[in-house]
Amino acid sequence: MQFDFPIYEGTDIRYFPVAYDCYKDQIEEIRKAKKFVYLEYHAIETKEAFEPLHEALKERAAAGVDCRVLYDDVGSFLFINKNFVRVLESEGIKCNAFNPAYPILSLFMNNRDHRKIMVVDGKVGYTGGYNIADEYFNIVNPYGKWKDNGIKLTGPAVQSLTAMFVEMWNFADLKRKDDDMLQFESVDIPCVENAHGYCVPYCDSPLDNEPIGENVYLNMINNARDYCWFMTPYLVLSDELARALQIASKRGVDVRIITPGIPDKKFTYHVTRSYYNMLVTCGIRIYEYTPGFNHTKTCLCDDKCAVVGTINLDYRSLYHHFENAVYMYKADCLPDIKTDFLNTFEECRDVTDKYSVKPKVIVRFLKSILRLWAPLL
Repeated sequence: MQFDFPIYEGTDIRYFPVAYDCYKDQIEEIRKAKKFVYLEYHAIETKEAFEPLHEALKERAAAGVDCRVLYDDVGSFLFINKNFVRVLESEGIKCNAFNPAYPILSLFMNNRDHRKIMVVDGKVGYTGGYNIADEYFNIVNPYGKWKDNGIKLTGPAVQSLTAMFVEMWNFADLKRKDDDMLQFESVDIPCVENAHGYCVPYCDSPLDNEPIGENVYLNMINNARDYCWFMTPYLVLSDELARALQIASKRGVDVRIITPGIPDKKFTYHVTRSYYNMLVTCGIRIYEYTPGFNHTKTCLCDDKCAVVGTINLDYRSLYHHFENAVYMYKADCLPDIKTDFLNTFEECRDVTDKYSVKPKVIVRFLKSILRLWAPLL
């Protein structure tokens, strides 16, 4: 089956190991916008973190720039008030909620927009793990220090991010009978000089029969020769992913996984830990991020390829949600991603030995009960 996710070269990719640094860069780029600013986020919170973004959007909208904000209705449910859309549209900022939730009446309610995309003029684009809310930038710390990341694309590959936003906006906008469909216009964006390597921005949908997010991870694991490292907030593995990780480790690949040290969802945290023993007994090393909650979704293999995006190692990301990420091959930013991994390992506790002992029968039984809930997490 063929999917239209082009491979690009000549795109500059900047990696941000700290989410707030990436967010500040986004706001600076918004202030330079001439034609449009498109934002798509799973969760937006109308508190301190949102204000500089809000002000930049208002200023650009007043200058005639087409500013649009798309958020997930369930993801933002506790973060915004009823007036959010009305306020933004009164300021000239078009705003849409993806898949408004109507309990019981909505069969599609479980499929949420978990993507994080921002595009400015089709020339600069961003994605990563963070939403627009105070906890993601450590303004508040309900789960200790929040670890998140982002990437900035400058060059031809941004067109794919633009197309992704346009498709999702139109899907969310079908209810507006008086609103013309947003059109994607291809722009001839020159390659960035001295930008090496290749990248593929891609997205995943629960509405097709192709688990693209999982397949990308499987391909990276299966082709790893030296090492394959992951950061993920949740570890709720499919049989395919668990088997691929185990086989990679058995053939000598250095497989490491960083998970949170402080959970945001305790039940999911217990399910995450239920996978540790089956992994570490095959030689995989597990690290828990001691300062707090690790929310990054990143994979790095062999100093050659990496993925940064929104796709967790859990069923909800791999099968239920709309997601996006960027695959990078021999890109200039890979050493920066590796440095972030190495620095983060230093902040973690290695729990490999702790979970190498086979648990007691009653513990194994309880873990098997927890796993029954895995497809819903």
